[in-house]
Amino acid sequence: MLSIYDMIIMIGCDSVKGIRKIFSDMDKVLLVLTIVMLVYGLLNIVTASSREAISQDVSLYHYFFKQSEMLLIALCASLVIINVDTKHYGIWAFIAYGIIFFILLLLLFNGEAHRGSKNWIQIFGVQFQPSEFAKPVIIVTLSVLFDLFYVKLRTKGVSHSNLIWIIIIIGSLFPALVFLQKDFGTSMILLGIFGVMFLGSPILKSEKFNYILFIFIFLILSVIILLLTGNKIFTEEQLNRFAFFNPCSNYEDGGYQVCNGMIAINDGGLLGVGIGKSKQKYSYIPEPHTDSVFAIITEEYGFIFCTFIFIIYVTILKRIFMIASKANMRGRYICLGVGTYMFLHILINLGGLFGIMPLTGVPLPFLSYGGSFSISLICSLALVQRVSIENKNRKEDVI
Repeated sequence: MLSIYDMIIMIGCDSVKGIRKIFSDMDKVLLVLTIVMLVYGLLNIVTASSREAISQDVSLYHYFFKQSEMLLIALCASLVIINVDTKHYGIWAFIAYGIIFFILLLLLFNGEAHRGSKNWIQIFGVQFQPSEFAKPVIIVTLSVLFDLFYVKLRTKGVSHSNLIWIIIIIGSLFPALVFLQKDFGTSMILLGIFGVMFLGSPILKSEKFNYILFIFIFLILSVIILLLTGNKIFTEEQLNRFAFFNPCSNYEDGGYQVCNGMIAINDGGLLGVGIGKSKQKYSYIPEPHTDSVFAIITEEYGFIFCTFIFIIYVTILKRIFMIASKANMRGRYICLGVGTYMFLHILINLGGLFGIMPLTGVPLPFLSYGGSFSISLICSLALVQRVSIENKNRKEDVI
């Protein structure tokens, strides 16, 4: 008969074996690059946030420690995600969707504006942005729906309108609520995620075209009605950001952040001015550790170093879509959504910084300071790793 001590040893050994098995089935390239970018981004926050820390009269490492706390929360959440099979995501996805929807609706009517947007909530003294959590939630929820409706949606000769409207409503509620909260950048990303996943969905091509045309006409009519009733679609600050082609000529009316970002990038040259020696982060670029962090990195480290950051981004996206190509239906859509999510953040952040689209305050993956976004991003990558684990397990079962 085994003693309690022997049973504890056996359970411990099984747990270690389970952890090793999960780790061995994860995508190592994606894991290593994720860790490298997270560590670099965390360390870079120290220098990027130095001016902000001084102005707030807090420790130089204040933002470093706050970001570390959020990363620790993200790590704990990721461990749970990685250990749960995606076939069990269904009910939890709909519960999470309902919770986020309720919070977004509550903030829309009762939230206090923070930098013009009603999208922040305080829990135990810590501020969170529920709209960031909406991104992985909408990805998983749509993936579950596509997997659930796949056979019916691919069946020709029958009406799919009820299923398609369920998908459209689920996919459009979050972007609509966030847009009404005056957070244009986040709403566009949520809409972009839904749009790409809708285009890649099992819905028949002819039906996709008809519904996309209907949605487009509906949006145009909604904008016209809003304008005719005297409502403003964008705030004055948001409208000023649309003058992005020559931001330095519009310096006083919204172009100062992009203009100073361009100056920082230009000053960096090939090799940069040196770590911690950025000039633009001192009273020129507001909150340089957030959405303009890439300008500070370029100024201090130079173009050559930033080229490696681009290579890492491309490699991460390539690994995500490679995992998608080997996944089952549910996993494929999860990876498609996460890849789209990351790509849109990179495109919109850098596009605004380089003056090719309006600056919307969208954070840059791994590098920008922001607790809610970091938790959302890491949990999304954990979803991809879970899909990778299931790919390996399915391959072993076949062998």
